[in-house]
Parts: sequence; C-alpha cells; structure tokens
Amino acid sequence: MDAGKMTVSINKAINTQEAAVKEKHARTCILGTHHEKGAHTFWVAVNRLPLSSNAVLCWKFCHVFHKLLRDGHPNVLKDSLRYKNELIDMSRMWGHLSDGYGQLCSIYLKLLNTKMEFHTKNPRFPGNLQMTDRQLDEAGENDVNNFFQLTVEIFDYMEWELNLFHTVFKSLDMSRSVSVTAAGQCRLSPLIQVILDCSHLYDYTVKLLFKLHSCLPTDTLQGHRDRFMEQFQKLKDLFYRSSNLQYFKRLLQIPQLPENPPNFLRASALSEHISPVVLIPTENSPPDSETLIETEDLVGMDSSSHQGVPENKFDDIFGSSFVNDPFNFNSQNGMSRDDKDRLIEQLYKEIAVLRDDFGNFKAESHRLVINLKGRIQELEAELAEQKHLREQAVDEYEFLRAELEDLKRRRQDTEKAQKSLTEIERKSIANEQRYTKLKEKYAELVQSHADLLRKNAEVTKQVTLAREALGDMERSKKELEDSYQRVNEHTQRKTEEQIQHMDDLQGALESSKQDVLLLKTSLKTAKEESRKQIQEVEDCVLQRLLEETEGIIQESLSRLDEPLYANSSISTDFFISRTLAAIESTEKIEKVWKERLSETSGVSLVLPHLLQFAYRISDVITQGAQTRASVELSDGCRECGTEALNYLSCLRNNEMESGADCSKITAALKHIAEIVQELRPPTLDIKEEELGDLVEKEMSATAAAVETAASRIEDMLNKSRTDDTGLKLQVSERILGSCTDLMQGIKALIMASKDLQKEIVESGRGAASPKEFYARNSRWTEGLISASKAVGWGATVMVDAADLVVQGQGKFEDLIVCSHEIAASTAQLVAGSKVKAEKGSSNLARLQQASKVVNHNAAAVVASTKSVKSEIEEKDTMDFSNMTLTQIKRQEMDSQVRVLELENQLQKEREKLGELRKKHYDLAGVSEGWGDDTE
Repeated sequence: MDAGKMTVSINKAINTQEAAVKEKHARTCILGTHHEKGAHTFWVAVNRLPLSSNAVLCWKFCHVFHKLLRDGHPNVLKDSLRYKNELIDMSRMWGHLSDGYGQLCSIYLKLLNTKMEFHTKNPRFPGNLQMTDRQLDEAGENDVNNFFQLTVEIFDYMEWELNLFHTVFKSLDMSRSVSVTAAGQCRLSPLIQVILDCSHLYDYTVKLLFKLHSCLPTDTLQGHRDRFMEQFQKLKDLFYRSSNLQYFKRLLQIPQLPENPPNFLRASALSEHISPVVLIPTENSPPDSETLIETEDLVGMDSSSHQGVPENKFDDIFGSSFVNDPFNFNSQNGMSRDDKDRLIEQLYKEIAVLRDDFGNFKAESHRLVINLKGRIQELEAELAEQKHLREQAVDEYEFLRAELEDLKRRRQDTEKAQKSLTEIERKSIANEQRYTKLKEKYAELVQSHADLLRKNAEVTKQVTLAREALGDMERSKKELEDSYQRVNEHTQRKTEEQIQHMDDLQGALESSKQDVLLLKTSLKTAKEESRKQIQEVEDCVLQRLLEETEGIIQESLSRLDEPLYANSSISTDFFISRTLAAIESTEKIEKVWKERLSETSGVSLVLPHLLQFAYRISDVITQGAQTRASVELSDGCRECGTEALNYLSCLRNNEMESGADCSKITAALKHIAEIVQELRPPTLDIKEEELGDLVEKEMSATAAAVETAASRIEDMLNKSRTDDTGLKLQVSERILGSCTDLMQGIKALIMASKDLQKEIVESGRGAASPKEFYARNSRWTEGLISASKAVGWGATVMVDAADLVVQGQGKFEDLIVCSHEIAASTAQLVAGSKVKAEKGSSNLARLQQASKVVNHNAAAVVASTKSVKSEIEEKDTMDFSNMTLTQIKRQEMDSQVRVLELENQLQKEREKLGELRKKHYDLAGVSEGWGDDTE
C-alpha cells in the first residue's frame, strides 16, 4: 500500500464533519499499519492536524487510533509511546471545557493512555484483548502475586472504559432518536470498540477472581469483590441501554450479563460462567427477485395414484368449471375418459422430463458458477501478487530514498561537528593567549617588586654608612679626650683651644645624630611607601585577575544554552576526573586565600591557584554543555558556575569574613559527579556474574604491572650509574629517581584501594556473596575496573617513556603527559572507592593519603623533567659571536623556514588530535552503551 494512499485515507477518516468514521477509511488505515509494520505514516499525518483546536477532529482521531491499537500491527503501540506525553497534555487541555466534545475528548485520551500503559506492562495481551484461558495463565506466569496485580490493572482499565461509556450517554439527548442522526452516530460509533474491550475485560476479571479466591483468603479479596460489584452493575446497565439503540442493533449483537453476579466464594460457580460474546453479523446478499413455481404436488402424482382419484380431486387441482375450458374434451370433442387419462399421463411424463432437464441445467449452472468463482479467485490472487510486487518495489524505493536522506543528514551532522571542533580549538587558543598575557603581566609585577626590594637595600646601605660614621665620631671623641688629658698639663692656651675644638666636635656630633635620625625616619617612610605600593600593585593585579576568572566562568556558562555544544559524546570517566580535579582546586584556593588573609603567603602564591580554579570550573561546565545528557546535569553545571561567580565576587569585594564559602561549590561539583556516575550505563560485553572475578583479576594485574614497572626503573637506574657519566648521569638519576618514588606511591595506593574494596564488600553485601555484590553494583564495579586498568597502563607507558628519555631517544613531553594521566586515573580510582565507602573509614583515609602522595610524586616527575629539559636547552645554546653577517643572514633564513615547517606541522598535529579525540569519544560511547538514542 502506498504511503500517500494511506495518508489520504487518514485525512478522510479524521475530518471536521460531525459524522461517524467510515469503515472503509478505517480499514485502509489498519491495512496500512500491517503493510509498513508500524504507525509512522499515521503519526506523520496526524501531527499535521489541528487536534488541539478542533474537538470533533480530536474525537475522530481517538476513534481511529483506538481501532489501530486493537486491530493494527503490534508495532503501532511501540511507535505511539513516544507521543504519550503529548496525548496527556492534550487530555488535560480538553478537560478544561465542560460542554460539547471537550470532556469526551479528555476522557477518551485518558482511556487511550491507560490502554497503552496496560499493554506495555502486559505485552502478552494483544491489542484486541482476545486470549485463550491458557494464554491468560501464561500472562500471570502462574504466580498469585502477578494475578493479583493484573486484576488491579484490569479494574483500572475497565474503569476508564465505563467512564467513557457513561459520559457519551450523558452527553446525548435520549428523549429523541439520536442514534439515527449523523451527530449522534459520531458520538456513538467509538462505543463499538469500547463494547468489544469491555466484554473481554469482564470475562478475564471473572476468571482471575475465581483463580485468586482459590489461592488467597476471602478477606484479602474483599476490596476486589466490592470493585467488581460496582463495575458489574455499571456494565450491565450500559449493555442494556446500548442494545435498545437502533444504531447498535444493525451493527452488532450486544450480550446481556446475568441477572446476578458470580459467587466467587463458591468455586463451582465458575462452571456456570458464560463468557459474553459480541457478535458482528455479516451482511447477507439480497434475495433473488425470481420466484419459482412449486410443482411438487403435481410432479409427485403418477398415473397409478390418479386412477383411484375421484373427479372432484382433479377438479380441486385444475378447477371445477370446464364448460368454457379448452381442455373440456367431453363437451368439445367428445373425448372419452381413457383418452383423457392418456393425455394426462403424457403430460406428466413431459413434466418429469422437463424436471430432469431443469435439474441438469441447474447442476450445470452451479458447476459453471463454481468454475467462474475459482477463476475469479485465481485472478484475484494474481492481482494481489502483482499488487504485492508493486508495493515491494515502492517500499524498496522509499527505503532507498530514506537511506539517501539519512546519508545526507549524517554528512551535514559531520560538517557541523567539524565546525564545532574548529570553534572549540579557536577558543582554546584564545584562552592560551589570555593565559600567556596574564603570565607576562605577573612577570612584570615580579620585576617591579624586585626593583622595590633593590631600592630598599640601597636605603639600608645608607643607614649602615651613617651608623659607621657615628662610630667614627665616637672613636674620635675618645681620642680627643685622651689628648686633652695629655696636653692639659702644658699650657692654658692649648687647653682653651682644645676645649673650643671639643665644642666644635660636639656640635658636629649632635648634627650627625640629627642626620642619623632623619635617615632612620626617611628609611621607615620609604619602607612604608614601598609596602603600600606593593600592596596596591598586588591588589590591582588580584582584582584584574578576579575579573578575568569571572569572565572565563561566565563564558563557559553561556555555552550551556548554545546548540553548538549539544549532542557530543564525552567519556564519563574523563568527566568525573575533571570534576574531581575541580574539587581539589576549590579546596586549595580556599586554603591559600585564608593564608593570604593571615599574611602567611603573598599574592604570588594565590595567582596560579586562582587561575587553576577558574579554568577547572570552566572545564567542568564546558564538559556538561558538551554532554547535555539530562536537564539535571545542565542545572547542576549552571548552579556550580553561579556559586563560583558568587565566591569570586566575595573575594573581589573583600567579603571573605562575611560569608564567602567554597562548600557550596564543592557540594555542586560532587552532585555533578554523582549525576555523571549515574548516567554511565553498564558495559554490555561483561556478564554480571563475571564481574567479581574480573575485579580481583584486574587489581592483581595492575599491582603486577606496577611492580614490573618499578623493577624496570630500578634496573635502568643501576645500568645508568654503571655506564653513564656527567650530565647524562645527572639526567638519569633525577628522572628515574622521581619515577621510582612515583611507582612506590602507586603501589601503596593499590594496596590501600584493595583493603578499602574488601571493607566495602564486607559492609555492603549482607548475606550475599562478593560476586553477587559486584553484580548488584555493576556500574560501580566497572568504574573500579576502568580506573585500575588506567593506573596500570599509565605506569607501563611511563616506564617506556623514561627509558627512551634516558637513552636520549624520547621526548620529555611524554613523561609529563604520563604523569598527568596517572594523576587523573588516581583521582578516578579514589572517587569510585569513595562513593561506596563510609565517611569515617580508616582505609578511606589511608587511600586519600596515598592519593596525595601519588599526586605529589607525579608533580615531582613533571618538575624534574622540566628542570632537566631547561638545563639541556641551556647547554645547547648557540654562540653567534664568531659568525659573519652573511652566515647570520643564512642562519636567519634557515630558522624562518624551520619555523614555517613547524607551524604547518603543529596545525596538522592539532587536526590529528581533534580526530583522535572524536574517535576516542565514539569508542568510549560504544563501550558504555551510548548511541541507543531510540531506546
């Protein structure tokens, strides 16, 4: 069947004319669902109709939809479930109208929603509710609890059927013959489906109640019996009223319920129950217009019977008056009675011959009719086959066209994703440039601070010189006093001169003391001004940095409402690790800021932690905008960003003591981590009963991998001490020594994680076995497995990278990346363990302490790697002092060419990185059960 033809039939069946739906249009819709094996075309056509603005249109839609749910393809129910919420909203909207079709549409829509819910919960029930007793037992799985719940659901289903029945009758004026009017038939026609449903539901209710009374006490089922009695009286009354309507009399035969309801307290009463059957009579062909002359009496008489028949018998047959009859041979021709008997016998024989001929003719006609009907059936079968082939061709055409449209749509989605990735990279580059500018400003501030310190040193030097001059004066005074004692014996003139000289010196001394006091005062003033200038510069830098961090977070918040970032695939493990890193930065910035208030640390320690806090909060919000898995996740990210902005605003306004607190930010981040943890579906390729063994296996494998990595590093260190000398030996010892400390920390972390895992299993499994505990908590278990694998893999890769770096063949960046990956995997392992652990657990505290040690050692690896790299680069610094102008120009051209090549290579590597991330997200989504959008 063509989809266009089905669409035309749907539009003809569901129209604004207040008349009953024509059966041929409804039948075409039903056949269309069986042809396309679903109701896609039906819903496409219905979504174009103004059902919310025309009550008659909505009423007829409900009638056709009810027919499709009963007699259409089973996939009609599956295709219709996605529109369930729209039907509920439409029912609520029509319920506000108290007259006309408003209440009818509201109740009918609620009935259809109830029917879809019933068949979804009980998939063994077909849409037309026709089941055998055996199928009914299988639907309850021979479990009394299932039968009890099934009876309650059938009661709810029947309640809405009866409610619609009663509301339709209430809306009609029964004092007039409404059933013969078009408007009345429009309202009554859907009740045919209701009558068919109610007859089956009543039958199943009776059988289920008898079954329940055989298994449960009568007091337990008192509520069931009361509800059945109420529905029995309503259904009996409605069936009786419907059977008296002229409209229903010509369409179906409505059964009548018994006078009294079944006695469920008597088990033998089940044999007296008669299932109500609704009969829909088939239309008979009209009777023939030709009448046949009954000649049985005449043909049945033979010659022997007429010999003993008196004349009046013949007269009774042919008439009593033969005076004017041409067959009155006695009066006309004087024929004797024997001649007359022979004539009659001859006529009888001719009649018998004609009768045989007529029988043969009738048999031949019947045979020809049968042959013609057979030929018609053959032609109809051939026609049906041709139609089927044509429909198959049309279906193939539609499938190929849909496939082509799907390919075009995928291509457009791919282009949009590529543009989105380019935009993200552009913004990432802009953020890097912004961070570089901030670093430059910070370097300028450090240089200014150093200049002030130098000025302070100069002032201190001047004070020292003044103090030395004062000491010289004191020594001169003592020498003069001695001289005075020696020459006092000589002459008075000399004495007076010396006294005068002493007075002069005393005046000079007093002047020097005053200069020293002035210098001390100026030094104190200079120190105070220097401190104020430094404080002003620090406050200015801090305010500008707080404004920058607020801008970063506000920009990430704006991405939550941008469609550019929607429908991306982000790994939940990666998301959780980013969230935990943000929590760590939040706690760190709160601690550092409090130390700044207590003047134990300067602004130089606050700036990097503040920048790290802003970028990690922005990273979490960006990941949430890209994931967009649920409204709750988007709201959580928005709440986290709002709290972060409020906290930064308090810092900028110096309101730390009046209410600035990071606890709300930490709570919001933990809430986001819990949401992401719940969104992660279980891995589909691992059986739940194998999870317990797999956890032990992966933890043991991780411990073995870390042990092997530590042994390899020890061997490499011993070999380097034997073979290497000079700078190479220093590089090997510093890098391998930091890697050795990191491996020791990882081993301690694995041991603490295993101890905490055992404690969690023992406290949470109850009477179940550990395997059952892991199977019951499959998502948490798979998170531990993933984190354990990541830690072991990171340790192995780090050893390989360190080996290559020591040999001079590797890159220092590989070690830095491995350190970051190990820190992230450690955070994931700790987060997964913390979810199930108790707050006061000593093993949890030991695991967190081990995690801090691992993070510290990973940072030490990064620091030693960068230090070694900078030392090697300083050794390799070129000396251009002995080069000529031509050689320098040549070197400059070569450097420019190399810069262009490196920039081109950098662009290609960035594109490659983007593709790798997309592929990683796709693979991570497949392993975690993403992509099933239709499910």
